[in-house]
Amino acid sequence: MATNRTFTMVKPDAVADGNTGGILQMIQKAGFKIVAMKQTRLSKETAGAFYAVHKERPFYGELVDYMSSGPIVAAILEKNDAVADFRKLIGATDPAKADAGTIRKLYAKSISANAVHGSDSDDNARIEGDFFFSSLERV
Repeated sequence: MATNRTFTMVKPDAVADGNTGGILQMIQKAGFKIVAMKQTRLSKETAGAFYAVHKERPFYGELVDYMSSGPIVAAILEKNDAVADFRKLIGATDPAKADAGTIRKLYAKSISANAVHGSDSDDNARIEGDFFFSSLERV
């Protein structure tokens, strides 16, 4: 059964380029309610823990370096069928293949600097949201 919450991060490239506001505006215009949000900077250790599922993949080290290279904005979003709807809103990982009007088509620079993270399942949305936010930090 689909849940009504998902997790996202505005990645360091998009924050550095001043795109956080535009991305958050797209999220809200698409009907998502922000129930928790914060700007933070991940240490290499924290980024490594968040992406531990990819530890054996060849891109892991680059991913950890990139995600700890500058501030990120983490958020829990709420909407009916949140995970699937958010995946549609952000578009394909490769911005060249993303549909027109998606966040990645508008704001991503490349496959690796793709502006936003979006949970790929209800279970991961819960795990990822819990990684960043306590129950006291949620509306």
